[in-house]
Amino acid sequence: MPVHAIVGTQTVPIQITLNGETRSLDVSPATTLLDLLRHDLSLTGTKKGCDHGQCGACTVLIDGQRINSCLQLAVMQDGKSITTIEGLSQSGALHPLQAAFIERDAFQCGYCTPGQICSGVALIEEGRAVSREEIREHMSGNICRCGAYPNIVDAIEDVLVQRGQLVKEAAE
Repeated sequence: MPVHAIVGTQTVPIQITLNGETRSLDVSPATTLLDLLRHDLSLTGTKKGCDHGQCGACTVLIDGQRINSCLQLAVMQDGKSITTIEGLSQSGALHPLQAAFIERDAFQCGYCTPGQICSGVALIEEGRAVSREEIREHMSGNICRCGAYPNIVDAIEDVLVQRGQLVKEAAE
């Protein structure tokens, strides 16, 4: 059942670009972006973990910035571009970070993986991480209960090295 059906019938029209496609939607003012994506639009790659902005499982890209979708109202996204895990691949080819996650076995249960990848994509685009320690620091908002952190950092590091944004540190 759509969230706006539970809250009431008052809706607000918004227009967003979702995974490259312009969408005109009517949403309840109380609907979070996370609930809009998962329940109303059936984009279930974005996960609901803590629902309090503490785990990062719901991370999506809004105008290229990583954002916890559970903390955003859908009506606040009017005119914005939103990319979910479903929108990262291009023409059937995985995003380089998605491929690196597979190559590096950077997931176990996979629940946090969509948020980790979206956050990692933004981290790469930000261009601020120049060491493994900085990758870990900038990814600290995304929790992996399985403890796949070393492989997640390896995957992000691989993409940064491929792009020439990072020189891989020598093994100690």
